[in-house]
Amino acid sequence: MTTLLHMDASVRGERSLTRRLTRDFVEHFLAEAPGTRVLRRDLAATPPPFVDQDWITSSFTDPADRTPDMVRSLAASDELLNELEVADLLVLGTPMYNYGMPARLKAWVDQVIRVGRTFTFDLARGDYPLKPVLAGKKLVLLTSSGEFGFGPGEERSGMNHFDTHLAVLEGYLGIAERYHVAVEYQEFGDNRHAASVAEATRAVPLLARLAASFSPPRSGDADHKRP
Repeated sequence: MTTLLHMDASVRGERSLTRRLTRDFVEHFLAEAPGTRVLRRDLAATPPPFVDQDWITSSFTDPADRTPDMVRSLAASDELLNELEVADLLVLGTPMYNYGMPARLKAWVDQVIRVGRTFTFDLARGDYPLKPVLAGKKLVLLTSSGEFGFGPGEERSGMNHFDTHLAVLEGYLGIAERYHVAVEYQEFGDNRHAASVAEATRAVPLLARLAASFSPPRSGDADHKRP
C-alpha cells in the first residue's frame, strides 16, 4: 500500500493556488490508487517549531542517554520524521517567498533532517562525513511565484534560491524522483497568469496518473524530472 504525505505551506487558506493544486492532485491520485494511505501535514495551521540549542543538544545525544526533557524537545521532530519515513510519495504545495522557502517549510526541513534519523555522521568518511539514510521516495512539487522566469536558463534563474536549496536537500529527504508544476505571474494578474494557472490545472490529473503508476525504487540514486 502506498503512503502519501500531503503537505501545504501556504498561509493563504482558500485563496491559495498551491493548496488548490495539492487538493486536486490528491483527489485524482486516490481515484487512480484508492487504497492509498494519506497523511496530512498543514505547515501553516501547525507551524513546526524552530530549532534551538536544546534541540541540537538533544539530537546529538545518544537516544539511550537522553533525559525526559531531551525527549520532549525532540517530540515535534519525531512526529514529523515518523510521517516522512513511512511516506512513499510526498505532495508538497508551497509558494516561493522572497525567492526562497517559506519559513514554515524551512522549519519543517530543519526538524526532519536530523542526525541518526535521516543521515549518519562519521568523520572516518573524511571531508564528506554525512550520509543520507532515506531513499526511494517520490516528490510532487506544486509551487507558485509572483514573478516568472525562474527555470534553468531563464531570466530569473539566478534569483531562484528555492529550487537550488531543495535540490541539495532531496538526498536527505530520500527523494529519488521529483516532478514539478509551477504557477507563475501571480503578481501580474494578467493573461499570462491565467494561462499559467490553466496549464498547471491541466497538468495535475496527468501527473497524478503518472505518479500512481510509480513503483518506488530502493536506491539512493536521484533522478529529477519535470512533466
